[in-house]
Amino acid sequence: MQMNRSLIQAFALYFLFSIKAMAGDILLNGEKVEQVEWEQLMPADYSLDGLFDDRDLGALDDLDPKTALLMDELQQALQSAPIVPEMDGKMIKIPGFVVPIEGEDQNVFKFFLVPYFGACIHVPPPPSNQIIYANYEPGVKLESLYDAVWISGKLKTKTFSHELASSGYTMDVYRIEPYEMNN
Repeated sequence: MQMNRSLIQAFALYFLFSIKAMAGDILLNGEKVEQVEWEQLMPADYSLDGLFDDRDLGALDDLDPKTALLMDELQQALQSAPIVPEMDGKMIKIPGFVVPIEGEDQNVFKFFLVPYFGACIHVPPPPSNQIIYANYEPGVKLESLYDAVWISGKLKTKTFSHELASSGYTMDVYRIEPYEMNN
């Protein structure tokens, strides 16, 4: 009887450790979900730092045609930022802010996910490799655009252009949840 009890305890411990190990891996549609930070969507050597190094930006006047050309150049650089090809097809979870593109009432079906509040609406958009065009067929009811969310789904290295911005990535979203630090 003692042998069976030890065997049962050993099996129970093994089972508990297996459950705990599996609990750390989130599965979505049968695939492991990787939590991603925005920096991972940019190539390691990517930077906008050198774009205006040789120009005296303080000397430009808003009405100067050179200023308009410079802004066009900046927009082009932001809209064509390089992506990370290895991210294509990954099931990921990433936090961000919703910029609605298509919806009905407060129910949003298509949106940009951006890393900071106000991007594309109150301030110029971030580089395209820092914007995800998201499609969530059931739609999500947004109470406030000020609240960050987590989205989980299949990321694709496919560009999307809209009058608000251009994205370097698209995502078929399977889950949206409120942002919490421990998520």
